[in-house]
Amino acid sequence: MYCPSLFREDRLEVQHAFIRSHPLGLLISHGATGLVANLLPFVLKTGDSERGVLQAHMARANPQWRELDGQAVLVVFRGADAYVSPSLYATKKETGKVVPTWNYAMVQVRGHARLPDQSDWLTGQLNTLTSAREATRAQPWSVADAPRDYIEAQKRAIVGIEIEIGQLEGKWKVSQNQPEANRQSVVAGFSADESTREMAELVRSYGKVE
Repeated sequence: MYCPSLFREDRLEVQHAFIRSHPLGLLISHGATGLVANLLPFVLKTGDSERGVLQAHMARANPQWRELDGQAVLVVFRGADAYVSPSLYATKKETGKVVPTWNYAMVQVRGHARLPDQSDWLTGQLNTLTSAREATRAQPWSVADAPRDYIEAQKRAIVGIEIEIGQLEGKWKVSQNQPEANRQSVVAGFSADESTREMAELVRSYGKVE
């Protein structure tokens, strides 16, 4: 992806934390019919490889998996984003030389997909994925809460996918290219709206706004 050096985020621990907090990734592959893309919730496994391994599953009825084994794929994880109006910039009144833009944070993963042995692998993947998503609930749901034969039937209707990460790219475009006065005014403007407060914190952190 196009990523000026000012917006690059190369720290592996930050990229991994981002994937874990925004696990719904867009899996993009290229098959006989051309480009295919599907949103899937991913689990990130670390410790067994340099950059980690992504695990997911999709419906067996989804034709994308049939051409995935051994194929190079791209997975895109997107976090907070926000439209930046020129009116948020402090320098608008001084020079008028400002234009709209869009702030966002994202991580792109490249690697080769494989289709692991299904039944036991799927059991582990489903348990890990469910535990991670249910952890904050007062009464977490567990795969074991459903009847065993029902879960086994559900497993037969899905296909597991594993991607060893070959390349990670992080892009945090969060007003770092603006002068300090504009970074401060963007933080103030975004903080006033609940829908953009996450972006306000990113601008504050990466822009070193006090």
